[in-house]
Amino acid sequence: MSAAPAPDRLEAFDRLAPRLRRRPDVEAHDLVAADASDRLILSEAGDLGDEVMVIGDRYGAITLSLLAAQPDIRIRVHQDAITGKRALRLNAEELGLPLDRVAWQDLGPELAEGAATVLMQLPRSLDALDEIAQGVAASAAPGARLVAGGRVKHMTLAMNDVLARHFEEVTASRAASKSRVLHASGPIPTEPSWPRRQEHSDPRITVCAHGAAFAGTSIDIGTRFLLRFLPDMREAASAIDLACGTGVLATMLARERPGIRVVATDQSAAAVASARATAAANAVADRVDVVRDDGLGSQPGASADLILLNPPFHSGAAVTDAIAPRLLADAARVLRPGGELWCVYNSHLGYRPILERLVGPTRQAGRNPKFTVTASVRRAD
Repeated sequence: MSAAPAPDRLEAFDRLAPRLRRRPDVEAHDLVAADASDRLILSEAGDLGDEVMVIGDRYGAITLSLLAAQPDIRIRVHQDAITGKRALRLNAEELGLPLDRVAWQDLGPELAEGAATVLMQLPRSLDALDEIAQGVAASAAPGARLVAGGRVKHMTLAMNDVLARHFEEVTASRAASKSRVLHASGPIPTEPSWPRRQEHSDPRITVCAHGAAFAGTSIDIGTRFLLRFLPDMREAASAIDLACGTGVLATMLARERPGIRVVATDQSAAAVASARATAAANAVADRVDVVRDDGLGSQPGASADLILLNPPFHSGAAVTDAIAPRLLADAARVLRPGGELWCVYNSHLGYRPILERLVGPTRQAGRNPKFTVTASVRRAD
């Protein structure tokens, strides 16, 4: 059976989009779960047949619109953020849409195995786009086509160039509602080139990174500053690297303290895969457990003596100061009384009062022209 025509998909989107929520991600009046780029991707998708691959569906707008328009379609989904995956499930439950024909696909060289059509929300990172496009071109059906959309303000001509490395033909749609779609066809399979790795001499570490991992194979300057304070952190049998990214903090802590075990946690599939690769490249994988999680949701309360945090301030394309307080509250729950939270943040953000309120007594351990490092001790309740 052929997939529903575009008008049916758009009718489903128009009906469902106002009811979609971002939960459990950050929600605010200017942070939406669906926008015009989702609608344009559905409009430009063409004939889908009875199976489709969807990549980067932030909170389920594309997937759920397709299910509502054609309940018997089979959909494979890849979402980097675990919050997006959970939001899709929660939105489906709220809307009464069963997910028995939806399957989630891991990041990797067989990302879109056998797919004839791939619908995608464009990532902002060109490296993320390169890894995804390479995976699609290598594993999709020979005549596969990619329909990738986004908001015009977040798109660049370089995205066309990235897609052109992996597809014979790349064209752009007309802009509509400040959104645009790139069409790519004629996959050009290449050997996998992700994750990438870089040897650093100061500090001495090999960093591995998948395309969507923050800072790639470099060491971001906030993390680099926090690393200076590793010797000052309390002795602990176990520790947590919260929002671990590529796992630099977890790996360095494990290497500097041979007896410690570290849990590294991040909500991004690309970050988790990167952190595992970084730990392995530095011979500490046996003492670094990497977990994909929304904050510290899977960690028991009062279970950690030491937590390290370089909090993110992006939710997708949006800059927001609402992420850090959620992570700080998680850290407060998971720290044992007397346990330490070491945090690095842009000084202008002024997190210290929040740390005092949520965690406990907080001192400034260091400050440079851009960043502040604090150490907070978990108060007894």
